[in-house]
Amino acid sequence: MTTRYAWRLAPDGMATRRQLRAAGLRPGGQDVVAQLERPRRRRGPLVAYLYLIERAKPVRPMTARRAAALAKANAARRTCPACRRDAGYVIPASLGMCVPCHDLPA
Repeated sequence: MTTRYAWRLAPDGMATRRQLRAAGLRPGGQDVVAQLERPRRRRGPLVAYLYLIERAKPVRPMTARRAAALAKANAARRTCPACRRDAGYVIPASLGMCVPCHDLPA
């Protein structure tokens, strides 16, 4: 079981994934060390998982092949399956096609 801390009361030397990423680090396979809990009124508490900064590893650099694969995946998310054009934005999954194709009468 992990240690639980109240919101903003975690000891130094621990960080969330976002905080690690902002510092150019990643968890590097380590397990969650502790968690922060922020109470909410109507629902369960917000939970943030903490990792030890000293065990974190540097972020892997972006290679040319990874950048190309990411660009290809993003282009696929912008391409309308109906008209096969680049919509210029990520097509919403709720529509399944670009807005002009969705608005055309069937």
